[in-house]
Amino acid sequence: MTARIIDGKALADDLFGKVAAAVQRLTQDHGLEPGLAVVLVGNNPASEIYVRSKSMKTVAAGMRSSMHKLPDTVTEDELLQVVRQLNDDRATHGILVQLPLPPQIDPHKVIAAIEPAKDVDGFHPVNAGRLATGLPALVPCTPLGCIRLVKSVHASLSGLEAVVIGRSNIVGKPLVQLLLGENATVTVAHSKTRDLPAVARRADLLFAAVGRPEMVTRDWIKPGATVIDVGINRVPAEGDKSRVVGDVAFAEAAEAAGAITPVPGGVGPMTIACLMLNTVRAACGIAGLPEPDL
Repeated sequence: MTARIIDGKALADDLFGKVAAAVQRLTQDHGLEPGLAVVLVGNNPASEIYVRSKSMKTVAAGMRSSMHKLPDTVTEDELLQVVRQLNDDRATHGILVQLPLPPQIDPHKVIAAIEPAKDVDGFHPVNAGRLATGLPALVPCTPLGCIRLVKSVHASLSGLEAVVIGRSNIVGKPLVQLLLGENATVTVAHSKTRDLPAVARRADLLFAAVGRPEMVTRDWIKPGATVIDVGINRVPAEGDKSRVVGDVAFAEAAEAAGAITPVPGGVGPMTIACLMLNTVRAACGIAGLPEPDL
């Protein structure tokens, strides 16, 4: 069996086009220009590249982008003061503090300081609680992107058996809540799960989000299953070079799966597109306008 490759870039481009059109309507009809503020602490090269990409996409969608770059020596109080200022800024509708943060800063305290209505990362305890109880909420971008990717294959997830490998607050746990909201039957697996390959083989929908390069191999996959690979891992290549791989051994997994996301080009582009979507949703919520149906 040769799997269908789920083109995350094409799906993200489609969503981005819809977001840009919604922004244009908001600007024309209501004078509302959604604004996204990104806070970057330190000089992590990967974070800088990611933040630059987010800022470019924000501007390309017709939204206002602002960058707040702080040294890695910044104190927790200084960072919290920046967050408070952005909470009070009426031109800012979305606040994103890029993780990871330096060791002197408690990320949980910083996330909790963000106004929930502006929490476009969806990490605030209020948004996490609303998601868990089935209430409207800003949802973490990567899980949201995963759902959109899998729904490009399955019109309905109702009754399908889903296995999520990984239980992080950023991906695993919110993804479980979104899958339950789609009426899937969900199993959460992790490093302590007994006979993890056997659990994975039950899945109609398999999500790998553990950060271990190519851990999921062909024999973990139920024939015809849809596989969503959330992992982004850099591994050595020839010479001094490196290459990016996912948590799934793509080539062999594609022989068993019915559909599969590549790495790169799968979940990554959808994550950024969903950040743009969350920013528009946040702007509408703050302005008391109905959210566009995207």
